[in-house]
Amino acid sequence: MKSILVPVEDHDRTEAMLSTAASFARLFGSRATGFALSPATTPFLAADVVGASILYEPLTEQTEQSAAAARLLFEKFMTERKIAWDWREGIAPGDHMVGYLGRVFDITVVGRPEQRISGPRPLTLDAALFDSGRPVLIAPPGAPASIGSNVVIAWNRSTETARCVALALPVLEAARSITVLTVEGSGVPGPDGQELADYLAARGIAARAVTVSPGKRSAGETILAEAAALGCDLLVKGAFTQSRLRQIIFGGATRHILESAEVPVFMAH
Repeated sequence: MKSILVPVEDHDRTEAMLSTAASFARLFGSRATGFALSPATTPFLAADVVGASILYEPLTEQTEQSAAAARLLFEKFMTERKIAWDWREGIAPGDHMVGYLGRVFDITVVGRPEQRISGPRPLTLDAALFDSGRPVLIAPPGAPASIGSNVVIAWNRSTETARCVALALPVLEAARSITVLTVEGSGVPGPDGQELADYLAARGIAARAVTVSPGKRSAGETILAEAAALGCDLLVKGAFTQSRLRQIIFGGATRHILESAEVPVFMAH
């Protein structure tokens, strides 16, 4: 985990995202690469060439100002925390660029979405998860006090979670405590939590398997409640679709965790 991609734009969780990225970089002695992210130009502008030209100029000027502010913030934040960094010049026009650029980084750090992910426009998280082929670290709303020391793996036996665990091996090797958490009745056919713990043990990684009953809670609620009770500072979870339509990809436990997690989440698809 030596290279970290950090898309930077102005929102109320930028500082928490940068703090999460810096903490993760410090854990591995990584270099953080920042770049200015800008939403794509609204499609309807192209319908009227004259109108588009009128609206495009102030939009470009504002975007350039935002990009300059993003770099200053990123540079100051990483320098003060003695994190190795660099900056990718230019402005990434649209969230899809996060996926493109992320293909040559070990991980991409994004902020936790503020509301449910829906609608046709891909969000930053969507692009990072589905287009980069690399894992994503989702920052909580507040800056984490620690990260990667006490890890909980939300194990549902799925292919997606198995891949996520494989990508998270460097993190697991550095952790002090690992819990493989399974929620009764929420998984798919596959190896149980103890079998995953045994797999990790064979690689010299100590982990304990825990299975809990959700009671009246959903799987997502159970995962977050148990993670909090364990003092978890990083949740490892695979992201998976319940529909082939990208605009409604998140549901169930994934949706709840993306909306409610107060700890960093290491996620992959």
